[in-house]
Amino acid sequence: MLTALRNAAGTWVAKLLLILLVLSFAVWGVSGQIAADLGGNSVVKAGGTTVTPVEYRLTYDRQLAVMSQQFGTRLTREQARALGIEDAVLAQLVSGAVLDEQASELGLGLSQDRLAQLTMSDPAFLGPDGRFNRQQFEYALRQIGMRPEDYLQNRGQVAIRQQIVEAVSDGMKAPDTFLKAVALYRGEDRTAEYVVLSKSLVEPIEEPTDAGLAEYFEQNKQRYAAPEYRKLAYISLVPEAITDEAAITDEQVKEDYEKNVARFTTPETRTIEQIVFADQGAAQAAFDSIMSGATFDSVVTSQGKTAADTLLGTFSKDRVPDPAVAEAAFALQANAVSQVIDGAFGPVLVRVTQVTPEVVKSLAEATPEIRKELALVEANRVLLDVHDTYQDSRAGGESMREAASKLGLTVTTIDAIDRAALRPDGSVVNDIPQSADVLAAAFEAESGIENPAVNVGSTGYVFYEVEEIIPARDRTLDEVKAKVVGDWKAAEASSRLAAKAADIEKRLKDGMPFDTLAAELGVEKQTKRGLKRETDDVDFGTPGVRAAFAVTEGGSGIVAGPSDDTQIVFKVTEVFEPAGVDAASVPAETQNSFASGMADDLLTQLVARLQAEYGVTVNRSAIEQALAF
Repeated sequence: MLTALRNAAGTWVAKLLLILLVLSFAVWGVSGQIAADLGGNSVVKAGGTTVTPVEYRLTYDRQLAVMSQQFGTRLTREQARALGIEDAVLAQLVSGAVLDEQASELGLGLSQDRLAQLTMSDPAFLGPDGRFNRQQFEYALRQIGMRPEDYLQNRGQVAIRQQIVEAVSDGMKAPDTFLKAVALYRGEDRTAEYVVLSKSLVEPIEEPTDAGLAEYFEQNKQRYAAPEYRKLAYISLVPEAITDEAAITDEQVKEDYEKNVARFTTPETRTIEQIVFADQGAAQAAFDSIMSGATFDSVVTSQGKTAADTLLGTFSKDRVPDPAVAEAAFALQANAVSQVIDGAFGPVLVRVTQVTPEVVKSLAEATPEIRKELALVEANRVLLDVHDTYQDSRAGGESMREAASKLGLTVTTIDAIDRAALRPDGSVVNDIPQSADVLAAAFEAESGIENPAVNVGSTGYVFYEVEEIIPARDRTLDEVKAKVVGDWKAAEASSRLAAKAADIEKRLKDGMPFDTLAAELGVEKQTKRGLKRETDDVDFGTPGVRAAFAVTEGGSGIVAGPSDDTQIVFKVTEVFEPAGVDAASVPAETQNSFASGMADDLLTQLVARLQAEYGVTVNRSAIEQALAF
């Protein structure tokens, strides 16, 4: 964050945040230096510099406004406190006070002319012509709730503080020795020999004993517990559920077809090629040559172009980018060449290479689609009436099923479903509209009562009732025995494979040749060359690369393979340092990052010293008073 601010455009806002954030980290990072000052009216005191409650409140309000805008709602004081706004504001003000006191002791100042120059050069206040704009200046300040006089005062303070910051951190550069070490570190590559051990080396796993299975089940009992289930009945009242295609007459279908025949028409398309010329004379000469026997393709070649350069594309007439080209192209026969056209980008010759005629669906072909759409439109129209009628029936004492039967609606019942939409057998219930919202509401509802409908989109509803609540419980071993046995075998295989890998590595460290161990296991010893730090190798994976760079040359290790259920035992056989690297080998962006980090460290040390020297005190009572009005 600090580096990003330092590299920002240099506006007063970025500089102010840079100073305050750097200082706040140091101020709050030194324990025991900020005491609770319960006397006086100042919120913060650093030497002879004080911060008043009004200044605290103004800073707090501005920060609250910024955060509220980000969240899209006005934050309450409790929410602000939870987000740490109060402490962040205090840290900023303490930081500013410390630096102001130092500036005062050093006798630093800023002339009015220099302040005017800084203000007029701030990008935030520049108009369209790139010059300072008074209206933009006033508008920008209104957006953050600041008066011009407040800005000028703060801008002057920031500029003075910046003199100290720049004196400490500007020009910071990482030492060449350090950068060379970084280049060596990052450029190093390694060679590793390795074997991949799969579970097939320890399988098949025998059946567990009754006692062993029971012990495993007890240790992992929570994994097999049954969650709370609910028996759920619901009605999906969406347009698709109440469509009646049989109610749409042939006359309605025919009328809609004739009114909207364009919907069932696929327009004619043409594949168009064009040659754009520098001037009218060149275009006419090319056209005359074609009329004299030359081909369009030969003209393309003579112009130093390829077929790909001339292909405009395949379009319907209304989609051709240039109207003049469209008119000409759709008047040509296939493979004919147009006369010279005054195109949007100059004189043009056009050729049409393929013509796909217009196709119109017949009434018979379009009828099923039209009938379905008209039925859906009618369902949308009457859906609210169905909704109101259903609600009236329920209000009159009818049950869900009675009200649904009267309206021809379907009641779907799910005997048991959990919060994750799973049945007890693990299958997913995926046909509940707005499933997440319905289940969230259903698991908050009581059994046997009517509940408010859940909205589906802008026009649909789901009515639901919880008919039974099946409490969560621990399953017995007999209920889940098959799964427990499978899990036990998988865990046992993983454990045995890990033990085998550990044994292989131990023997490798004891001096056993890798080739001998691989032959004994019946697996291939492989060699991986050119491993680099911070890469995701396809065979080793990111964790494997890290492990290979965590040992010295000749060292070995074990890591889980990228594929499931494998272990890799490896040995680093070669370590290569990059040749000819120096400080310049490190990218400029990385060098700047290191320099910024070092500058941040210096700033932190500076503020820690200043904070200790001035004995910063904070009046918590004054803060509460500032936030109370």
